[in-house]
Amino acid sequence: MTTTNTRPVVRLLAGRHKRIRGGHPWAYSNEIAMDATAKKLEPGTLVRLEAATGAALGVAMFNPRPLIAARILDRDPGAAIDAPFFERKLGAALKLRERLYPGGHYRLIHAEADGLPGLVVDRYGERLAVQANTAGMDRLLPKLLAALETVLVPAVVVVRNDSSVRRLEGLAEEVRIAKGAVDGPVELKENDARYLADLVAGQKTGWFYDQRDNRARVARLASDARVLDVYAHTGGFAIACARAGAREVVAVDSSGPALELAQLAARLNGIANRCRFAKAEAFAELERLAAAHERFDVVVADPPAFVKSRKDLGAGKRGYRKLVRLAAALVADGGLLFMASCSHNLERATFDVELARGLADAGRTGRVLLASGAARDHPTHPAVPETAYLKGSLLQLD
Repeated sequence: MTTTNTRPVVRLLAGRHKRIRGGHPWAYSNEIAMDATAKKLEPGTLVRLEAATGAALGVAMFNPRPLIAARILDRDPGAAIDAPFFERKLGAALKLRERLYPGGHYRLIHAEADGLPGLVVDRYGERLAVQANTAGMDRLLPKLLAALETVLVPAVVVVRNDSSVRRLEGLAEEVRIAKGAVDGPVELKENDARYLADLVAGQKTGWFYDQRDNRARVARLASDARVLDVYAHTGGFAIACARAGAREVVAVDSSGPALELAQLAARLNGIANRCRFAKAEAFAELERLAAAHERFDVVVADPPAFVKSRKDLGAGKRGYRKLVRLAAALVADGGLLFMASCSHNLERATFDVELARGLADAGRTGRVLLASGAARDHPTHPAVPETAYLKGSLLQLD
């Protein structure tokens, strides 16, 4: 078993330990005594994190480069971070997910909330997509993969280390098959619907499980409706609404490969005759539809992040406001609008302000029926509420 004596010590500045003592899993670079020894540590090194007094705070993954410099893995500074450690974490996460969404299709590990900072594992039955977004988790991948083999015995493991956030940790981007073979899109099940995901080249890990509950909520209100799904990707909302009895669904996305998977999914679900797929840039297509005086009973707009970093906030806010204005103009009187933002750097209050401004720009009024977030397989750490990145609002418009 690893002991504290074998790990380098990283110490916080005086008085900077209170937040971590209160349960927060991160230490920022400006809270750490970043002396020459600390600066020389290899990114991802496991360290004994201490308060300025020398009191132990836990074992952490340390990287002197980014703002979040230390991420705690265990409050016991001598805990062994080995395959059995990962097996325990995976076992607990698996038990929870099977209670929430039985059947093997869900986000299995959601970083800090599951006690594994910087790690994402999405499960597609016997296939897994794994993403390590921190230097520490990247170094620990062999132990994680061994634990996954013990706990789940997957047929396929795809390592999707191509997220841009890895650059902040000084990591290269890569996609590789760690086990098995991938010879095309894989099928997944969500809310009794069948979908297809590209685990190798698709966005993120191939699918967005975070919108599962929101898709079900919108679909329940789509019976006999004319539906527009903008930024449809591989058809998440579109297929759900068609299965729920929508009389017509128009799905818009700029990605040809994503729309091809959406079309295949429509056939798998037997609703292709009620779905139409359009390859187009979202804003331009919304303007075209408005010029053609098109109206829809349900409009869904689930764009990629407009605010990828703090410096994008101004432009991103304007983007959301414009998107609301264009989408609201297409909603029939008494119809529904579902707007979403997955921008981590856009707070809920700011999202709500831009939503209201966009509605005013469109000359529309209405009421918020639901303010929602990510599905329950994307939990948040109780001490890090800002990791609740997904924001959704369902409105009825007059």
